[in-house]
Amino acid sequence: QLQASGGGLVQAGGSLRLSCQASGFAFDDYAIGWFRQAPGKEREGVSYISLSDGDTDYADSVKGRFTISSDNAKNTVYLQMSSLKPEDTAVYYCAARGGGRSRFPNDYNYWGQGTQVTVSS
Repeated sequence: QLQASGGGLVQAGGSLRLSCQASGFAFDDYAIGWFRQAPGKEREGVSYISLSDGDTDYADSVKGRFTISSDNAKNTVYLQMSSLKPEDTAVYYCAARGGGRSRFPNDYNYWGQGTQVTVSS
């Protein structure tokens, strides 16, 4: 089970930190991905982390602005989002898959419920 939280309304240039709390599986053996979906658009990948070794990856659109991290003792993955832009507005989902990170949403087996991020201009 995955529980995403931390979304909200923020002005452009601001910051938010999303959290993804996991339960029910061997956290260290999985990878977590953050994805987002804006109205009328397809779901897109944002950032990914392999929990066994901390290996990370980012979409080009967020590289240098977003940072993914994990606290394995708390079974939680964070997405620190800075220098937010209106185009970052979307529902953000976290997802889990066994093994290493992947950019492809179809590779993920478990999905959280999503948290809304709205960036005003």
